[in-house]
Amino acid sequence: MKIDLHNHTPRCNHAEGNERRYIEQAIRNETEIFGFSDHAPMDFDEKYRMDFSQMEEYENTVKTLAKEYEGKIDIRLGYEVDYLPGHMDKRVLDADVDYLIGSVHFLDKWGFDNPEFLSGYKERDIDEIWKSYFEHVTQMAQSGLFNIVGHIDLIKVFQFLPKHDILSYALPALEAIKQADMSIELNTAGYRKPCKEPYPSQAILQKAFELGIPVTFGSDAHKPEQVGLFGDKVVNLAKEVGYTRCVVYKNRKKETIPL
Repeated sequence: MKIDLHNHTPRCNHAEGNERRYIEQAIRNETEIFGFSDHAPMDFDEKYRMDFSQMEEYENTVKTLAKEYEGKIDIRLGYEVDYLPGHMDKRVLDADVDYLIGSVHFLDKWGFDNPEFLSGYKERDIDEIWKSYFEHVTQMAQSGLFNIVGHIDLIKVFQFLPKHDILSYALPALEAIKQADMSIELNTAGYRKPCKEPYPSQAILQKAFELGIPVTFGSDAHKPEQVGLFGDKVVNLAKEVGYTRCVVYKNRKKETIPL
């Protein structure tokens, strides 16, 4: 992938390998623009994210490495922020970064993508889960707080699929994303998960293209060896759908470049 904006660091407590190993792998992949977007701190689910006390060190480390690797690879800085009303913090939302990825990982504080909480699927109607999930994505887009929608159909991760048409749930969210001038990422992590396909599915990506929603790319790597994994597949998928350009961000401003 020429662009790879979604990657983590050990500060989130569920990733491994230092930043240099991620960067060196990206260089081997011939990535041109590489971004770190580790899980931002918040006062909920602290086990799976950095602490507020680590923000300054994280930002300084990435900015220092960006200068060191200048001329070899363009390194960008971001956060992946959980959209969870009442728990998002201005220290994150106002941080001096290139972009913010907004992601939905919780429905009423249920971590639906965490294998520890799979029992939640047995306690709820699957169509109601999907409806609620995309309502949260819609609200996230309407908040105007973020640049990129992270793994837009993450709710499919364990292959608990609704009885009704998925696009009927996703369309209002896509329309809100278009209205908010956000992009969606083609996230390769789905290939490593039970769903065995990228986020989003081709059907959702096709609808995003029809609506004129721009795309970017991310490995969602939690290990250096995951950087760029399945990258060619998602780039080819984007081209197959009709995309010829993608977006990146610098100082929260969108830039468009050829695929």
